[in-house]
Amino acid sequence: MADVKKIATRESYGNALADCGKDFPNLVVLDADLAGATKTSIFQKAFPDRHIDCGIAECNMTGIAAGLATCGKVPFISSFAMFAAGRNFEQVRNSIGYPHLNVKIGATHAGITVGEDGATHQCNEDIALMRTIPGMTVIVPSDDVEAKAAVRAAIEMEGPVYLRFGRAAVPVINDKPDYKFEIGKGVVLKEGTDVSIIATGICVEGALGAAEMLSADGISAEVVNIHTIKPIDEELVVATAEKTGKVFTVEEHSVIGGLGSAVCDVLSEKAPTKVIKIGMYDKFGESGSAGALVEKYGLDAKGIYAKVKENL
Repeated sequence: MADVKKIATRESYGNALADCGKDFPNLVVLDADLAGATKTSIFQKAFPDRHIDCGIAECNMTGIAAGLATCGKVPFISSFAMFAAGRNFEQVRNSIGYPHLNVKIGATHAGITVGEDGATHQCNEDIALMRTIPGMTVIVPSDDVEAKAAVRAAIEMEGPVYLRFGRAAVPVINDKPDYKFEIGKGVVLKEGTDVSIIATGICVEGALGAAEMLSADGISAEVVNIHTIKPIDEELVVATAEKTGKVFTVEEHSVIGGLGSAVCDVLSEKAPTKVIKIGMYDKFGESGSAGALVEKYGLDAKGIYAKVKENL
């Protein structure tokens, strides 16, 4: 696996903004003293007059972005997920969500793969927070290819969007000529008949690895990438559940309010199916390397495989 290309989706975010800056002259990027970490510095270098450093004042940054949106700009606000979604929630809800303004939120350093920064900075609640805001689109890309596509798609759509990116480098899994990204449409990455593994973000790669391990045991696992948590692809979620009759969800996020909850919302109403959620089980994270934490909390291929086997 040494030859597998790995890129952090925060890097993808910065590169995508710079690329899109050429095509969208109304695109402006705001940051809260973290441009080097969120990688909006890449956009800043290319378009210095369209990058605003608001300092350590995330809520103020959100208000500025809301104002810019009313003037026809397409602003991205950028910070760590803990600040962009957590500290910032009331401003995002009332200044962006309530008036349904065309502001995009690029939240980096989400989940436990923030690593050594520890529990205070490992936001495992942001998807839950953002999906409760009426009209907010929530996207969690799985790799570099998907992250770049998601940024462009967010710019092209009208309305508020929350995009979740990570700190750690992750394998590129979508570098295929027929790859297509569409907001609100999930992707079946592997067909299966015995069990469905619905994953999002960095856990998609682990789900594919788990499916290979299950295959060796004679278990056919279908792997579905749900990159858009809201609006979720209800048709695909129902179809895979009805096909296999057993559903597992995997996310680098609390099992309360995230992908698992979104899937259960759909299935409880349209196709009642037993769902096992794999994620952070009502716990805070801790300091450690990204790889060690993913392994400890069972979000890698081995952990997903073990959880599926335990519950079949």
